[in-house]
Amino acid sequence: MIDLYFSPTPNGLKLKLFFEETGLPHRIVPIALSKGEQFAPEFLAISPNNKIPALVDHSPIDGGAPVAMFESGAMLVYLADKAGMLMPTSPRGRNTVLQWLFWQVGGLGPMAGQIGHFNVHAPEKVAYAIDRYARETARLYGVLDRRLADHEFIADEYSIADIACYPWIAPHEAFGLNLKLFPNLANWFAAIGARPATFRTYEGVEDVYGARRRRLSDAERRVLFGR
Repeated sequence: MIDLYFSPTPNGLKLKLFFEETGLPHRIVPIALSKGEQFAPEFLAISPNNKIPALVDHSPIDGGAPVAMFESGAMLVYLADKAGMLMPTSPRGRNTVLQWLFWQVGGLGPMAGQIGHFNVHAPEKVAYAIDRYARETARLYGVLDRRLADHEFIADEYSIADIACYPWIAPHEAFGLNLKLFPNLANWFAAIGARPATFRTYEGVEDVYGARRRRLSDAERRVLFGR
């Protein structure tokens, strides 16, 4: 059994989507970020960066002691290898998936996260920050749009690269981005969104960037954003 320490942020939803696609046995352990549960010593022992998602695999392939992991990209690689799914077996195919996975964790996620913060959660509108991160996120959407011009999926087959990117495209309206400007990306987004596993992943999940998101109290804001 695998314990998945989860909250419904885009990075958390990557792992939930992976488990829904593969059916790999797991147990969801909710982490209430606004209550500061990510700072509990027992959680920091698993995720020293005090971020979700994190996991503990109690039955690793090598049969040894439980494996604790943090960082969503590393977790996706580990789980794909464990499940024997969503990762090509050829060296070239694996290399392609890893490049796009690293592109997501090093670029798309951080930049989209910043426009999400300044456009949705910041207590005041900072025009320079909104413009800066909206432009960079749009540039990254454009990179993906060009890739998808002649690819059905980000790599040659549906993979953890698609799973990593989808949750950072899902909040595009909150980011102030129009997918009509990225037609190839829009088609890919619709196709991934129509998969049964995607429906199951997002069913009943709070949209942390959506218009109907729960309003944060001042105390919760201090926990989440340090102010």
